[in-house]
Amino acid sequence: QAVKQDKANTMRSQVSSGSPLEPQIGFSRAVRAGNFVAIAGTAPLAADGSVAARGDVYGQTKRCLEIINQAVADAGLHMKDVIRTRVMLTDISRWKEAARAHGETFAHIRPACTFVEVQGFIDPQWLVEVEADCIAS
Repeated sequence: QAVKQDKANTMRSQVSSGSPLEPQIGFSRAVRAGNFVAIAGTAPLAADGSVAARGDVYGQTKRCLEIINQAVADAGLHMKDVIRTRVMLTDISRWKEAARAHGETFAHIRPACTFVEVQGFIDPQWLVEVEADCIAS
């Protein structure tokens, strides 16, 4: 969860979750540019790197949101600063399970939110990924 400051542009910083995919793919868990923070598609990874809550859309969504919460904090913001989320599911018929987890986290914040169905993710055991955008208030 290191924050790296871009030397060429002091208004930009990167947040890492320590995922081995970050250097391999060439991405950051989150990037802060001024007051804006973009959080990458966040998969349901357990702390040990395994898939969290296998087969459970609700549990996987909760895990994704936990990782996002940490990235938001590492970027110096709070979940109340989230203005948009995107919930990507491999089976849109299970959207209510993901929505329940999303609602538990964002009921009072109510960011703009989109649910979409995707064909699949890097790991076929991932049922959901979540992205978020924030603006520091």
